[in-house]
Amino acid sequence: MKKIMLIEDDADLFALLKYNLEKEGFTLVGAQTGKGAIDLCRRERPDLILLDIMLPDSDGLDICKGIRQHPELAHIPVIFLTARASEADRIVGLELGANDYIVKPFFIRELIARIKIQFRPQPSVQRTLKSGVLELDRSSCRVWVATSEIQLTATEFKLLEFLMARPGVVFSREQLLDSVWGHDRAVTDRTVDVYILRLRQKVETDPANPTFIRSVRGFGYSFNENVTERVVTA
Repeated sequence: MKKIMLIEDDADLFALLKYNLEKEGFTLVGAQTGKGAIDLCRRERPDLILLDIMLPDSDGLDICKGIRQHPELAHIPVIFLTARASEADRIVGLELGANDYIVKPFFIRELIARIKIQFRPQPSVQRTLKSGVLELDRSSCRVWVATSEIQLTATEFKLLEFLMARPGVVFSREQLLDSVWGHDRAVTDRTVDVYILRLRQKVETDPANPTFIRSVRGFGYSFNENVTERVVTA
């Protein structure tokens, strides 16, 4: 039985979610305040965390950041439940490490479906992707160019991982948005161009003449299969 931690200050919504999630077979624990949320998660060791952003005494974004920085909690999926619906808010939430971002009001059945997605068995995948001097480690979420580690945001990492794992395949901006940002998003095609530019500035020797991430005019982007050397380090 999976345990879910709910941090939500709306008493009516808390009770509604508790009823429906327990009816679905989950164990629900939580609090209606953000104070002490990290310690509560450490004690309860939930399998997933539902987290409001606008709490009366705390900022849910800060709580998520603390969870991702805590070695005992960093692996736990986090889903934001919030009334903040702007593109900027969604991007910030996902870049801080949230696994999903759901805007209020929402359908209970949709929330349950999204929770179950987080509990699906993950297929066996290569831990390390390597292309020339570029190396990406999925398990540690770290990236190196030659011997130098580079710092990527969560979204930059997801985008690079998605492309590296599918060398030679051309993806449209819309396909990248759906695959990396998800279907429930408020971002535009231009967002992909911005993130590709940021990635090139970090991983390419000459961003103006990229080796790894190719632009396919009129179609989208592709990872250059001609320099890809994929290895497994189990």
